[in-house]
Amino acid sequence: METPTSDSATSDPADPRIADAVQAARLYYFQDQTMAAIGRDMGVSRSTVSRLITYARTSGLVEIKISTPHGQAPRIEREFSDRYGVRAHVVTVPELVGDLERLEKVATFAGRLLASFFDSDMVMGIAWGTTLSEVSKHLAPKRTYNSYVVQLNGAANTRTTGISYASDIIRTIADAYGALPQGFPVPAFFDYPETREQLWRERSIKRVLDMQKRMDLAVFSIGVPGGNVPSHVYTAGYLEPDEAEALRRDGVVGDIATVFFRSDGSYRGIELNERASGPRLDLFEKVARRVCIVAGTAKLPALEGALRGGLITDLIIDDVSATALVS
Repeated sequence: METPTSDSATSDPADPRIADAVQAARLYYFQDQTMAAIGRDMGVSRSTVSRLITYARTSGLVEIKISTPHGQAPRIEREFSDRYGVRAHVVTVPELVGDLERLEKVATFAGRLLASFFDSDMVMGIAWGTTLSEVSKHLAPKRTYNSYVVQLNGAANTRTTGISYASDIIRTIADAYGALPQGFPVPAFFDYPETREQLWRERSIKRVLDMQKRMDLAVFSIGVPGGNVPSHVYTAGYLEPDEAEALRRDGVVGDIATVFFRSDGSYRGIELNERASGPRLDLFEKVARRVCIVAGTAKLPALEGALRGGLITDLIIDDVSATALVS
């Protein structure tokens, strides 16, 4: 269902196109008028009406919501619910596309869907990375009030502060919803657990940690070391060779917000987690809605571990990967 609503838009109120776009959208969606008929009513050309309706959709004046009747979800989505207790959203992708195009199509779907999960007076937590960077390019704007988008894990390492990369993602997502962005300018991994514990006591850092604890919604992908679209944390100098070897010895299959877990979803006893800046997964599990976005079969072993560990409530995944996991 497509609903014209000027209240939810993120457009500039001074933009003269808004009134015309709302009028055109209401005639088109509510009264089923053709673009030619709308053009005659408004005294403009059909192409102008087309541009106004496109503007209404891309600016957030029109929100799209698809309601699936109870019991009518596609079979594969019901399989995820029955097996793992999660709400799955399976994205149809042409079978022969490459991994980069597959990621783009899943990210586009996720960017549109997130608007239905986030509203005023909410806090959204974001784990930066390759997938969320792509999602941030495909968001459907929506006006919210008194809302926040908070970074979940630090991005600095010995080669870069990571501030530009992570903050661009956080700011882009916050801007799409009229929310306030909150960065987290700390290392992805500390050298010593004691350093992290001391820094976590600082009021400026504790304020961000407290905001993370108030999260209504967490959005993330799963980091893995392999695949044709490798995760940022494994390719951008965040892990030293001895750390990567320690993760292999610990049986790690992936990470969420730079906190690592095994194939059964367990995460305790992994030494690097004691130095990670991401939220402890026992705290993460308390977030009401935890949205995981996955494209490509390379992440399936790690995804299955996260599902077994109860770390996910909502899953957005391409159809080829979904079929491979539950078949």
